[in-house]
Amino acid sequence: MDFETVMPVLRRLSLEAGDAIMEIYTSDDFDVRAKPDDSPVTAADEAADALISAGLKAAFPDVLCVTEEQAASHSQAADSFFIVDPLDGTKEFVHRRGDFTVNIAYVENGTPVRGVVYAPAKGRLFFTQADGTTVEETGDFDKDTVGTVKPLSVATPDNNALMVVASKSHRDQATDDYIGKYGVKDMTSAGSSLKFCLVATGEADLYPRLGRTMEWDTAAGHAVLLGAGGHVVRFDDHTPLTYGKADYANPFFIAYAPGVDLKAA
Repeated sequence: MDFETVMPVLRRLSLEAGDAIMEIYTSDDFDVRAKPDDSPVTAADEAADALISAGLKAAFPDVLCVTEEQAASHSQAADSFFIVDPLDGTKEFVHRRGDFTVNIAYVENGTPVRGVVYAPAKGRLFFTQADGTTVEETGDFDKDTVGTVKPLSVATPDNNALMVVASKSHRDQATDDYIGKYGVKDMTSAGSSLKFCLVATGEADLYPRLGRTMEWDTAAGHAVLLGAGGHVVRFDDHTPLTYGKADYANPFFIAYAPGVDLKAA
């Protein structure tokens, strides 16, 4: 895959999807429906999904695209594929909290090697460059021209004073009990894949997730974190979290900066 070609497409599609999402987000009202698994879906999810999937298929017709909003794609598999969550953090969107993202990633042999995470309501755009390193872009986000970028690198953690980020909508006692095993300086919460990005920027050292997630929820943030020098491992045995699993479901996992002394499950 020629990432010099791929990354501008992923970046542009994420920005275009963000525009479609914000048009609905800033409207007076929007409908919220329940999917078969009882998770919420809105017209914003569907508009962003249609835009991204059409764009990927036009640019890369021979590459599988797995997307949350198209159930038929969930039964398909390939060694390399795009995986998309057009609106990650729908609950945050519905409650107008702003912590939602557009997630687009490219997975190669089980690893999300490139990705884009765009938080349109927060004006934050994170992506891996063609060489795999991660940056955060600032500015007006011109769709065809990359603006000012800041290279990202994870922090050097102090195991006696860790910065921990946890889910805003899915926090539970098991997560709190696990976090209690660490020396914590401070904690913050965030929605969607922004949690991976906070570790990538050095704003947090550790993000444990003891709850159900799907690969489209995590792949783009995972790629962003890898490109900043971080790691994502399974919670149970601390082996790398891989992609292309049966039904695209994730086990519990831990995202962290190297140097964090991981505790046993």
